[in-house]
Amino acid sequence: MTSTIGRVLRDRNAGLYLGAVVVSGFGTSALWLVSGIWVKELTGSDGLAALCQLALWAPTLAGPLLGTLADRTRRKPLLVTVNLTLGALLLSLFAVDSAGRLWILFALLLVYGACGVVTDSAEAALVPAAVGKELLGDFNGLRMSANEGMKLVAPLAGAGLFTAYGGARVALLDAVTFVLAAGMYALLRVREAARVRERASLRARTAEGARYLWGHERLRPVVVAGGLTMLTSGVSGATVYAIVEGLGHSPAYTGVLYVVQGAGSVAVGVASGALLRCFGAWRFGGAGIALTGVAAVLSALPSDAAVLAGSFANGVGLPCVLIAGLTAVQRETPDALLGRVAATANTLMFAPTALGIAAGAALVESVDIRVLLPVLAGARLLIAAPLLLGRRVRVTSRRPSA
Repeated sequence: MTSTIGRVLRDRNAGLYLGAVVVSGFGTSALWLVSGIWVKELTGSDGLAALCQLALWAPTLAGPLLGTLADRTRRKPLLVTVNLTLGALLLSLFAVDSAGRLWILFALLLVYGACGVVTDSAEAALVPAAVGKELLGDFNGLRMSANEGMKLVAPLAGAGLFTAYGGARVALLDAVTFVLAAGMYALLRVREAARVRERASLRARTAEGARYLWGHERLRPVVVAGGLTMLTSGVSGATVYAIVEGLGHSPAYTGVLYVVQGAGSVAVGVASGALLRCFGAWRFGGAGIALTGVAAVLSALPSDAAVLAGSFANGVGLPCVLIAGLTAVQRETPDALLGRVAATANTLMFAPTALGIAAGAALVESVDIRVLLPVLAGARLLIAAPLLLGRRVRVTSRRPSA
């Protein structure tokens, strides 16, 4: 495992990619937290502050459509252009100095979320050519580790910068990180064939990606399992304050649980490449889902040690099916379709989180978490069963011809 990770880190393109992920992820995570604080400070409204997250997440629902853009042009120039554009647009937040101008922030967050969908699909489509298919599992795992690592440190840095200098300075920091990321993408050495202009309508091209994913017997099960798992994660995420209250701690203790969960995600990201090669995509993803079931049971126990162990186990288990799904999509999808298929897969896997949060917010008020969490654990084991018992699908298998 160590030698393979070393190969990834020594690879010039992989290093540039991971560098871009780290710097842009730092700025994104900082703004993610600060936007809500900013709105709360200017309006005093919890509801409006929560809308910041909705604005960032909403474009995910249009993922299949936005992902089609990544298949219409070469991906490297697209990544450079989008990152530079976002860096420029973020400077508009210097005009937000009162509640009456918060519309600028909300509009920017919507554009921000849409650009994130486009860049995610373009990155997923470009990585196989830039890094090489034999390193995909390790690279995707390290990318997950880098993302989770930034989530541990960037929000604190963003909150501190906001307290000292205000939201506009955080936006400036984020803009600088996008410019740096654009520079790293520009330095990638990758040959991309010119895009063949398709005569089909945008709607038809979008549907083609969805049909390919849904009709693929090796991709559909792992992507559906990822979406169902994220649905349950939204429900369990809504219980975190009730869990903390049951332990007798203040709400601030949730920060400890999130840090422990993030540490678990960083750890599994480093090991994911070797685990994918050992178990295959289905069993790797299924084992991770099953582990989140164990985590739900541990979180229902009235013990600090059990809840902390559950948070770590959840952090380890949750990324497994996501890494497995993305890696499988990259290996099994023809290059001409990869942008839209990756975006469709991301929508199917991540959009259910919002539904889960809404359902969890209602359930936690009416159902005892000592009942709700074990039920979630059972649901996760049912989700994992088809992957654990099904045919073994290795990520080392060669992609079928288009």
